Amino acid sequence: QVQLVESGGGLVQPGGSLRLSCAASGRALRRYATGWFRQAPGKEREFVAVISSSGETTYYTDSVKGRFTISRDNAQNTVYLQMNSLKPEDTAVYSCAASSIMSVNNYAYDYWGQGTQVTVSS
Repeated sequence: QVQLVESGGGLVQPGGSLRLSCAASGRALRRYATGWFRQAPGKEREFVAVISSSGETTYYTDSVKGRFTISRDNAQNTVYLQMNSLKPEDTAVYSCAASSIMSVNNYAYDYWGQGTQVTVSS
């Protein structure tokens, strides 16, 4: 079992930055690929980014490429999502999730955090 807790969300102006953290307890997060997903009001959950268990491989959805960076610190059992040049359309609840495989599909993930709200507005 892995328990995941997200933090770092908040209200930011367009063009601003936030860094989300996904802290794990229980089993070591280094065993798992870890993804970030987001869900805006009235929309389905969508894939944002994923990082391999080693941290050597990352993958992003097209809309965040060049703006968001996923990273991990396995010694701290934490995965991060650095979000720069934020846009109003990035507003959503962001959740991290752990899986035994790298995937863009949410059904591949076994463990989920409860999410953190990110609001981009002037």
